[in-house]
Amino acid sequence: MTSRVLLLPGDGIGPDVVEQARRVLTRVDNIHRLDLTFEQALMGGSAIDGEGSPYPNSTRALARDSDAILLGAVGGPKWDALPAAHRPERGLLAIRSDLDLFCNLRPAILFPELASASSLHSHLVAGLDILIVRELTGGIYFGEPRGVQLTEDGTREGFNTDRYEESEIRRIGRLAFDAAQKRDGRLCSVDKANVLEVTMLWREVMQELSADYPDVELSHMYVDNAAMQLVKEPKQFDVVVTGNLFGDILSDIAAMLTGSIGMLPSASLNADSKGLYEPVHGSAPDIAGQDLANPLATILSAAMLCRYSLSNSVAADHIERAVASVLSHGFRTGDIVGTDGGASVMGTTAMGDAVIAALDENQ
Repeated sequence: MTSRVLLLPGDGIGPDVVEQARRVLTRVDNIHRLDLTFEQALMGGSAIDGEGSPYPNSTRALARDSDAILLGAVGGPKWDALPAAHRPERGLLAIRSDLDLFCNLRPAILFPELASASSLHSHLVAGLDILIVRELTGGIYFGEPRGVQLTEDGTREGFNTDRYEESEIRRIGRLAFDAAQKRDGRLCSVDKANVLEVTMLWREVMQELSADYPDVELSHMYVDNAAMQLVKEPKQFDVVVTGNLFGDILSDIAAMLTGSIGMLPSASLNADSKGLYEPVHGSAPDIAGQDLANPLATILSAAMLCRYSLSNSVAADHIERAVASVLSHGFRTGDIVGTDGGASVMGTTAMGDAVIAALDENQ
């Protein structure tokens, strides 16, 4: 059966890295007979320029009809002066809401060859393997009311609403518990239950869910302590589950532990395993189109696409092995050179070539 993959290159380095991931998927399709078809559409700033909206109706229609979506990056200083409701990042919020992509999976895995590129000493991060499960369609990013208004004395006031319904917490909690069952059996729920009522409810629901998972050890941690512990003793974590805002922050902290934010993939899934796959890094407009961007996070996102939306773990494993092989041979983009000697520094396209060659060598 044909699987329809929608490519949303987006802005900045997005087109650079998505092209390499497309090449990798095409090669994997030839090897594993995935029967993929590709379509492409505008998203973010490029969509604003082309169609006047960060998530135009033409893209919306293709996204709804696709089986999986691969996104590059959105945003950049070119659009920073636009009103908040019309900026490129609003396209991300819109597609998540439109497709009900409520579960964001962000693995933070340190490849052994990149230990020297981590911001921490290698003994603290060697063997690091954390999965952050972030609720993606609720919380303060979507809560209403929100806005900027004038107060009675004529000064400006900005406000947002952090809101979660019990059902939203339960569904992300169950996915996190399920993930912990398949890993090391440890789940840390991150909140701010000492001051925020919305996360008091979050903690209560997580505690209630734990009764259905006696084989999973549930712990709770305040978000400020969790941020500190990630840089103090990161290997204490196995699976972390948290809300939208806290997950956004913690996953970027975890990214730097792995050597570079350019190495981290992500998957945003709905209840039917339809997913939006994207690298954690931003659009980096300062290096866009210069063949300098690291495509590995996007390539690893393509591996997640195979695993979760195409239900093909064999193809996903093949891509991940190819990336590991490339790193073991000393191939690096500039962001992951680290302090180890003998690395072969290469550009975006050459790194894509290296991964495709590793796919062919490790069939």
